[in-house]
Amino acid sequence: MSIATGASQATSVGNNVWAEPIPTALLVLADGTVIEGYGVGAVGEATAEVCFNTAMTGYQEILTDPSYAGQIITFTFPHIGNVGVNDDDIETVNMASSNGARGVVLKASITEPANWRASRGLDQWLKARNIIGISGVDTRALTALIREKGMPNAVIAHHPDGVFDIPALQQAAKSWSGLLGLDLVPDVTSTQRFSWDETVWELGAGYGQQTEPKYHVVVIDFGIKRNILRLLANQGCKVTVLPSTATAEDVLSLNPDGVFLSNGPGDPAATGVYAVPTIRAVIDADIPTFGICLGHQMLGLALGGTTMKMHQGHHGANHPVMDFTTGKVEITSMNHGFAVDRASLPAGVSETHVSLFDGTNCGLALDGRPVFSVQYHPEASPGPQDSHYLFTRFINHIRSRLGEAPQPE
Repeated sequence: MSIATGASQATSVGNNVWAEPIPTALLVLADGTVIEGYGVGAVGEATAEVCFNTAMTGYQEILTDPSYAGQIITFTFPHIGNVGVNDDDIETVNMASSNGARGVVLKASITEPANWRASRGLDQWLKARNIIGISGVDTRALTALIREKGMPNAVIAHHPDGVFDIPALQQAAKSWSGLLGLDLVPDVTSTQRFSWDETVWELGAGYGQQTEPKYHVVVIDFGIKRNILRLLANQGCKVTVLPSTATAEDVLSLNPDGVFLSNGPGDPAATGVYAVPTIRAVIDADIPTFGICLGHQMLGLALGGTTMKMHQGHHGANHPVMDFTTGKVEITSMNHGFAVDRASLPAGVSETHVSLFDGTNCGLALDGRPVFSVQYHPEASPGPQDSHYLFTRFINHIRSRLGEAPQPE
């Protein structure tokens, strides 16, 4: 696909002649494909893996989810930005870290926000967060390409003058090594220990504060989302967050009632090199343990399983999952390009959840022990609260360890 650069192109119909706007943004795939569009957000170039997300709402939460580090998000829903952005819906905890998503691909142009909670428009916000965007793309065609060929490596470029060195962009996309074997957690984890006491948002009141915690949960931060921390605090927990490099001694010295393994980006096998020994020590100490997303994958590694790169991944807020522990189907939010290989799970580890889209593993539990995890994001509330019981289940494990009666899930 060729592209004119540096000037507008003349178009005529009958006696009418006008100048069409030139493309000011490109998405260049590793196979050489060049997709033209119009730049939004930050100016510049970024190299990443392209995925598609089927959610119709929650674009601000998605774009600030640290799990999207190293990826360019294609939104299948055409109207993104129509409700603007605000300061309450950011999921990133470590504001000093790099963004989750490196780029965003849109069908329609960003409109002025029309929502009472909006504090500014999405385009302005993308610029401030240094996220490069391209609009005017046939996102349906791009999604079909990803479904057929898998998630491609690519370069997203926004140059307001419309001048691009296409061969250089094609070479950059082709030469990028991709996410396999890449540890991206250092880009998003917190750098030091901190405490969290903010609870969930309520209409008319905003976010609350946990002032009388009963249990102490230590979170290992691989790219934690704020709403996970809020739901833990809501369960009556004092929450202490440790960086991803926390050792077993760091964790156990805090005498936690439970340990939470957070979500995060990149290849779990790469992060597991330093994280798995800590997780195994926590399990050996018989401390209730709960993992989500990357935390789920690394728990699978710690228990003797393996992980694998997925063809197109799971990204969206409409993914049905069967919970074998309840016999119910949950509508879940997902964001992952790697999965635990169900065939690798050893004896004594049970598969508790499975995707009804492709049958991949979405949950596991260590038989007879207070250790479990899920691949999806129960805190994202797409059901809207189908999966919040998992946080109660985690605290019930803590209650049982302390000799207390469990609460209804």
